Amino acid sequence: MNMIMFMFMTSLTLSIILTLLNFWLAQIKPDLEKLSPYECGFDPLGSARLPFSIRFFLVAILFLLFDLEIALLLPLPWATQLQSPITTLAWATALILLLTLGLIYEWVQGGLEWAE
Repeated sequence: MNMIMFMFMTSLTLSIILTLLNFWLAQIKPDLEKLSPYECGFDPLGSARLPFSIRFFLVAILFLLFDLEIALLLPLPWATQLQSPITTLAWATALILLLTLGLIYEWVQGGLEWAE
């Protein structure tokens, strides 16, 4: 128990010290270059408050959804060795079917088209 408490206190102390050091060092010399917005090495052109198309967010959400699907389906080869692999495969098939139907719905509604 003492070792766990020692490790906890050490990591907490180190985290606080590094955080405070970061805040302190960042405020030592604020200059125009540090305070300007970063635009890939170019001077910023126009306003940064231009509205984005909702399609960018739709594609991002679809990517996250299918990325999550892959993460959920990765353990399937090991799940087939369980007591009832049929149940596991049925749930996986239902998940894939649901996501496929959602993708088809988005496709038919024109949500994946960039030009209108």
